[in-house]
Amino acid sequence: MIRTNNLKYNTLLVRGLIVIFGLFTLASCNHEPETGKEADNLYVVTTTGMIEDAVINIAGDLVQVTALMGPGVDPHLYKATQGDIAKLTDADLILYNGLLLEGKMGEVLEKLKRTKPVVAVAEVINPEQLLKSPIYKTAYDPHVWFDVSIWVEAVGAVGQALKDLDPDNSAVYQSNQEKYLARLDSLHQATINRIASIPNEQRVLITAHDAFEYFGRVYHMEVRGLQGISTLSEFGLRDRVDLVNFIIEKNIKAVFVETSVSKKSIEAVVEGCQKKGHQVTIGGQLYSDAMGAKGTPDGTYIGMVNANVQTITNALK
Repeated sequence: MIRTNNLKYNTLLVRGLIVIFGLFTLASCNHEPETGKEADNLYVVTTTGMIEDAVINIAGDLVQVTALMGPGVDPHLYKATQGDIAKLTDADLILYNGLLLEGKMGEVLEKLKRTKPVVAVAEVINPEQLLKSPIYKTAYDPHVWFDVSIWVEAVGAVGQALKDLDPDNSAVYQSNQEKYLARLDSLHQATINRIASIPNEQRVLITAHDAFEYFGRVYHMEVRGLQGISTLSEFGLRDRVDLVNFIIEKNIKAVFVETSVSKKSIEAVVEGCQKKGHQVTIGGQLYSDAMGAKGTPDGTYIGMVNANVQTITNALK
């Protein structure tokens, strides 16, 4: 178990983190009840549910794992509660997406690297496979989990971090990782086949923010978002008008809302189309930056992808 023996240093660091977190503490009704480390268990804290799900599949009951960001939470806007401090400082391992997804938590995660392993799992992916941000020239699109074929590399980083943390159980982690990766390969192939069933002219995915570019690239869909790759970016009347005109020109019959983004912007686009005589419907709700509720099929990574694909194909075929 990796811990610092310098109690005084740890105390000072925790106090510093409390100050930092206090600057942007937000009480969130979506935030799960606080849980602490159980005795004698390795304790892993993740930012997103997608990373937590990888830990569950690879580690099973060998570790205790908690995700900070639950269903419906937008990681771009996430502001940590003070309850998160206990989880992060008590963790034996912290896993986060990286690529600036957790923008507001970046400084805190960097400070925690001084005392424990903190791993940005998406940053192990070959940069040649990453999409450049259309706004920030030195940044990448962080929504890598929507391309199952490259998300497997992030899953590999999760497995390696667990093996480094707990080498005595390395063989178990490796075996579970191989089984999970085989399931992800099947998911990838099934997604290719299901999206291919949508007629080419209707294979256009329109959502509130531009989270699905990786999905579009690998599964051959044109993707349009009203906002950019981050919900921190703003959109104006011109953006909405342009999207309305695009929908009418392409004769798109359905657009989609997201579970972690307000649906008002997409509803305004639908209204704009109707005013111009084009009927477009909201084809359903997609999981973008967060999975579904725990204990449901959509509360797993595989279930989330399957649910999205089902919603898209039902609306566009």
